[in-house]
Amino acid sequence: MAKEVADLTTIDLFSDEKRPGRPKTNPHSRSVQVKINKRNQVKRDKSNGLKRVEFKVHTSVFERLEALAKDKGMSRSELIELLLTQSLAPDNIKV
Repeated sequence: MAKEVADLTTIDLFSDEKRPGRPKTNPHSRSVQVKINKRNQVKRDKSNGLKRVEFKVHTSVFERLEALAKDKGMSRSELIELLLTQSLAPDNIKV
């Protein structure tokens, strides 16, 4: 029996053929790659003098931050840093 490329009923005849597609270039699984990339990002941020801060805000505040950041053409992170820097200026601090 001759094997036809379009023949899907005899798929076992094609089991030894390489399938087209992007070759695997990394020996690690995707989850391990994500962990490695995150670790490298943290190292880069640390060497750039950045520190991670995490906090929770109400959805309405989040949406306002998103809209304002989009209007100003910056990321939400950059906007929050700008707002904090402005509010921590010596002339704005009232304790």
